[in-house]
Amino acid sequence: MRLALLALAASLAAPALAADAAHPTVIELFQSQGCSSCPPANANVMALADRPDLLVLSFGVTYWDQLGWKDRFAKPEFTRRQYDYRDGLRHDNVWTPQTIINGRVDVTGVRAAELAQAVKAGDRGTGGPAVSATTSRIEVAAGKGVGDVWLVRYNPNIVQVPIKAGENGGRTLPHRNVVTGLVRLGAWSGSAAGFARPAPVAGLSEAVLVQRPGGGPVLAALKLK
Repeated sequence: MRLALLALAASLAAPALAADAAHPTVIELFQSQGCSSCPPANANVMALADRPDLLVLSFGVTYWDQLGWKDRFAKPEFTRRQYDYRDGLRHDNVWTPQTIINGRVDVTGVRAAELAQAVKAGDRGTGGPAVSATTSRIEVAAGKGVGDVWLVRYNPNIVQVPIKAGENGGRTLPHRNVVTGLVRLGAWSGSAAGFARPAPVAGLSEAVLVQRPGGGPVLAALKLK
């Protein structure tokens, strides 16, 4: 009886899961087209891209570019973002593939079952600030904590990339939700705040992240229409 009561109390104290379109779980894959270990993780992450309760993002990193093949999607700012996560997650280094859930937990992503468990383990609940958007403004409601407000642009289509050299030389690899730009809109201090929304780019989807600085956890996210 006592164990049952303890279990009930624990379930009542647990935060509500963020498994809906208003509170999407953010899945960030850091990879390189020159990394032979990345295609399985890429396939597993791409398989989740259509779920409305998930925001799937693929970042190309640059530190493989000197090893036989230059990743056409890689940018230095994406590599810096992964290094920020190294510090936020208290790792000693970075690697590919690395799949990070809500800035809270990470796995390689090469095993689908392990990735599914990480998505559950990294759930942030529904306690973050509400985020809304118009064609010209991004609004972040009052809430607990502080964070940076980011606008993410990504290509929602599958792009087939022929790899002509390096570890994946001779293969054509599909990529989806490839991030093309990451714009810091400003800081959120816990009070309600508004930010100018940059003009959209044709063919690209957008999302907003509210995230603790320095590779900290994602506090809120919203896919924009």
